[in-house]
Amino acid sequence: MHLNPGELRERLDPLFRENFEKLGELGAAVSIWQDGKALVDRYGGFRDTRREHPWTTDTIVLVWSATKGMGSACMLHVLQENKIDIDRCVAEFWPEFAQAGKDKITLAQLLSHQAGLCALDQPVDVLDYAAVIGSLEAQRPLWPPGTAHGYHARTFGFLLDEIVRRIAGKPLAAYWRQIFGEPLKLDLWIGLPEKENPRVATMYPAKAGRAPEPRQFYVDLTTPGTLARKTFTSPHGLHAVSAMNDISVRALPVVSFGGIGSAAALARFYCMLANGGKFDDRVFFSEKTIEWMTTTLADGTDRVFQIPTAFSAGFMKDAGTAKRKIFGRSPNAFGHPGAGGSHAFADSENKIAFAYVMNQMEQSLLPNEKSLRLVDAMYR
Repeated sequence: MHLNPGELRERLDPLFRENFEKLGELGAAVSIWQDGKALVDRYGGFRDTRREHPWTTDTIVLVWSATKGMGSACMLHVLQENKIDIDRCVAEFWPEFAQAGKDKITLAQLLSHQAGLCALDQPVDVLDYAAVIGSLEAQRPLWPPGTAHGYHARTFGFLLDEIVRRIAGKPLAAYWRQIFGEPLKLDLWIGLPEKENPRVATMYPAKAGRAPEPRQFYVDLTTPGTLARKTFTSPHGLHAVSAMNDISVRALPVVSFGGIGSAAALARFYCMLANGGKFDDRVFFSEKTIEWMTTTLADGTDRVFQIPTAFSAGFMKDAGTAKRKIFGRSPNAFGHPGAGGSHAFADSENKIAFAYVMNQMEQSLLPNEKSLRLVDAMYR
């Protein structure tokens, strides 16, 4: 399918305005690319609840778990450059990981949330990197690896980061800037430089409202002892949304949920992925690596979310039985949403990239109507 920029803007502009006028959006931006070109870049609203600072073209914002897609791309690039297949065992590159029956966990299982390491038994702080890694090394899988999948909300970024460090010899955040951030001129960071802070929109927690779906998951999220509760509280710390507005926290390279950037930069990154790993004349990924991103490795009821989810190597996909598609119409589309409403994906079949970011969170960890209406209209 070919998107006509004029028609696309006609369809999307009224919906984007409605997000503010009727659906409670404070500040937001949407960016859509196709065939390596930006078709839509819209932004509006405010960076703060006092409405003193308008959202402008250079506003950046926390994207929460959309950071996981950035981190996964880094790890897959490291594997590609070192000619390592995803069916190899994690312990080959990280020997201490083999403890507690984890010696046969593969890179593919880890990337697709099948490793059973979504929660930690040891109480460790999310800001103590060494302690989290030690805890992951000692952790016994919560289910037999490869037999089920469950969203690794907080541990995922640490697993990616440590493997990148072991193979490439540098932290994932530094690898991100070197391989993708600088070459693609992306206003997108994992660990924000201090000088960028004046442009950051303040993030606000969801307002109380009707219970979000899936209901049981959100009940479990507040119930001590449940898998959902343990998953989203280990490693512990940085649970309050307000904590993520702290300048010192923004500077930290938290790969699971700390990325900060613009919708245009996020869409530009996914545009490269949607175009077979190429941007302008530069090749970032081989066909084989893009295939890892598009091929579903885990599909079915998620142990954590308790609804059908699907994952490729590091990216989320639409589950086969999902009632609502969140990644458009192509079965090979892949991406990663973030808590409260941020959303980004690549549709390599149609060479489309989509990104939506905002600062007033909704009570949902998966994309909500504010972005999904725009996705639906894009494909209409």
